[in-house]
Amino acid sequence: MELRHLQHFVAVAEDRHFTRAAERLMVSQSGLSASIRALERELRAPLFVRSTRRVTLTEAGRALLAEAERILAQVRAAHEAVAAVQGVLRGTLSLGTEQCVAGVHVAGLLAAFRRRHPDVEIRLRQEGGLALAEDVAAGRLDLAFAYRTRADSDQLRSVPLAAEPMTLLCHPGHPLAATGPDLALPDLTLRDLAEEVFVDFHPGWGPRRATDAAFAAAGVRRAVSLEVNDVHSLLDLVEEDLGVAAVPRHFRHKRDSLHAIPLTDTGEEVYETVALLPPPQATSPAARALMTLLERGTAR
Repeated sequence: MELRHLQHFVAVAEDRHFTRAAERLMVSQSGLSASIRALERELRAPLFVRSTRRVTLTEAGRALLAEAERILAQVRAAHEAVAAVQGVLRGTLSLGTEQCVAGVHVAGLLAAFRRRHPDVEIRLRQEGGLALAEDVAAGRLDLAFAYRTRADSDQLRSVPLAAEPMTLLCHPGHPLAATGPDLALPDLTLRDLAEEVFVDFHPGWGPRRATDAAFAAAGVRRAVSLEVNDVHSLLDLVEEDLGVAAVPRHFRHKRDSLHAIPLTDTGEEVYETVALLPPPQATSPAARALMTLLERGTAR
């Protein structure tokens, strides 16, 4: 089994299209098709169901994809480890992050990393924490900054970054808001919010998972009527008094026009962010270098 066959297979699996995959790989479509057929002959199983418009993975293809991604990630890590021993950090840093993650200034951290390691290509993807954890475990990402995971595993470990309580944001004219800009109703509990209309992120995002966990622990059901994928849309909807939002405390500084009310009865459920990494032996040199900068507080 040749590595190029696995590279070609993963590209087609990602693009679900032979022509687009061939263009991305800068190979001929006929050559790409021949490579996939060679892999299928070796494995004695079809990997794709082909149609005139797209291709989909077979059961055998789905089984191969996770292993192929892991093998290619290990090969890349081996090349980068050799380069690191020679004193030069090369290759690619593939990073994932949630929006406005606490405990790390991602842009400043990456700028500091680029200044120190200009030969490393930086790839950044923003996504919900659940998807990021899967991608780190599968070797598609070197590391990610996201909401905490419940437990480490053989494929994933977490390094704590920050923890903070949740805060309720609402329109200044909302009945929950007090008269002063920095005042709140005393002893506001999650049960007081059971009848409110909530604006929140989709379930895969960290702040939504933290809020869901807090309400579930309190035994309170809530209605999330407005779901968004970005912070500014959430704040816009709350600013128009279309709902309230329970968010990490640092979100309150993003829109001074909104009223912030501390949530004091969330128990142990707080917004905790972590760096998600593979096990130490599988962590790439680039990821280790980035974490070193983060631990030293180098973000500018």
